[in-house]
Amino acid sequence: MNQKIYHKRRQDLMSMIEGGIAIITTAHHQSRNGDVLFQFRPDSDFYYLTHFPEPEAVAVFIPGRKEGEFVLFCREKDPLKEQWDGRRAGIEGAIESYGADQAFPIHELNDRLPEFMDNQEKVYTMMGRYPQFDSEILTGIKAVRSKRRSGVQAPWEYVDLRHILHEMRLIKQKEEMSIMRAASKLAAAGHVRAMQYTEPGKFEYQVQAEMECEFRLGGSEYNAYPSIVAGGENACILHYIDNNCILNDGDLLLIDAGAEIDCYASDITRTFPVNGKYSAEQRALYDVILAAQLASIEAVKPNNTVIQYHDSAVEALTSGLVDIGLLSGNINDLIETGAYQKFYVHRTGHWLGMDVHDVGDYKIDDDWRLLEPGMVLTVEPGLYISPSDDVDEKWHNIGIRIEDDVHVTRNGNEILSGDVPKDPDEIERLMAG
Repeated sequence: MNQKIYHKRRQDLMSMIEGGIAIITTAHHQSRNGDVLFQFRPDSDFYYLTHFPEPEAVAVFIPGRKEGEFVLFCREKDPLKEQWDGRRAGIEGAIESYGADQAFPIHELNDRLPEFMDNQEKVYTMMGRYPQFDSEILTGIKAVRSKRRSGVQAPWEYVDLRHILHEMRLIKQKEEMSIMRAASKLAAAGHVRAMQYTEPGKFEYQVQAEMECEFRLGGSEYNAYPSIVAGGENACILHYIDNNCILNDGDLLLIDAGAEIDCYASDITRTFPVNGKYSAEQRALYDVILAAQLASIEAVKPNNTVIQYHDSAVEALTSGLVDIGLLSGNINDLIETGAYQKFYVHRTGHWLGMDVHDVGDYKIDDDWRLLEPGMVLTVEPGLYISPSDDVDEKWHNIGIRIEDDVHVTRNGNEILSGDVPKDPDEIERLMAG
């Protein structure tokens, strides 16, 4: 995205900072084992404001400061280290490429931070996210307090920056939606490739590799989250990521996977037959879930509450479970008592954005919030039939989930992940081809 977009975000943030400064750090580079590090991914809030992709960085926002309102601390250029570990923006790059008004070496943070806090009333930060960084902020405030005899006032209030920043992130702008459409389109292509590749005798990890190959070829550096590739009874484990079992003839394969582009996530789930043909029981259960998902998507529109689309799914699922004999009784009573929760154990979706379970409150003053244009969420009803004495054996170990990424628009909604089929007949035709 253009740096002007990040500049505007910073200006919007600073317009809501009253009598203080904001300080935010990026994620830490985590050790995998020995001297091997995990691939670095910046903190989403930090990246949202700076677009700066490197570790060991801190941003300070100081409204009205004549020397510059956006100060970035980062690593200096170092030819030897860059030869080993890759290029760095350095101090000049932080200013020229990432829009910082001033930039300083990260090792100067503790010396310079107190001067930015002088005579500030408040410090806006994210206390508790990175405890080590919290200590650095507290050390800086202590240094300012030591100057009180010189007439320097120290900040007296900490304000959680999350509330302001996460409300900003919840409503996606057109540039963000362009990236999210690309991420969903790429994820859909990976799911289609997985369907075409799957057959009895393959291993879950082989299907995963085929799908994620499409992600990499399409420009996604990494997944939005660890892929769930769950055959047969493994699909009844909601966050199954072992992906090491063989795919058996007659089983279903549930894939929950998304690609990430420029730190924006997609999140798609499809469930399809390993041999390309749904059995009667699989098809009956699948039809119940698909009907529930379509009803739920219909409820995703402005001025509906965020709980309404979940309630629509629950009503349709419960009705369908009665129709196929997995539940019996009055539908309203079954919903009231939570009887459906034996088979449906999660909510119907979540916010989607830079985090796959994205930020933003679901309630405001104890009331479910209204959906607004620019919000993006997942719609993902599912049913999971673990073996039980009171359930006919023909249903045992069937797990099905159908998930799409849905953008709330002024007139309704936009399904971002529509390029991967979910109609069972269409899925069977695709796999037969």
